[in-house]
Amino acid sequence: MPTYAIREAAELLHVSDDTVRRWAESGRLELLGETDGPNRIDGRELARVAASLAAEGEVPPTASASSRNRFLGIVTGITTDSVMAQVNMQCGRYRVVSLLSREAADELGLEAGVRVVASIKATNVVVERPVGDAP
Repeated sequence: MPTYAIREAAELLHVSDDTVRRWAESGRLELLGETDGPNRIDGRELARVAASLAAEGEVPPTASASSRNRFLGIVTGITTDSVMAQVNMQCGRYRVVSLLSREAADELGLEAGVRVVASIKATNVVVERPVGDAP
């Protein structure tokens, strides 16, 4: 069972170490039992909290969608030519870039500062493990 230090958990949840400690004190996040070393968090517990945080940041509803990966963000820039548009978005700490038709970008009224939802449906998603985390 993987476990994480408070610092590691904070990094994975994109919050401060102090926030993780406050969540542990308030019962929102459960620390493992007393040990001789620093407090640790069970990986399953960390995944549960991460999922609940994602649910708190719900994106605006749509009539229907087949994609499950939807990220609320803001357009940071757009580059267009006569046929295509490159839309740069900041979705939390992630930069997302989309290529779409100029016509679609115009119909959506896309420009820097516009709130958007990046819906991602990929046929290939590469999953990697950081160096030192391999089984």
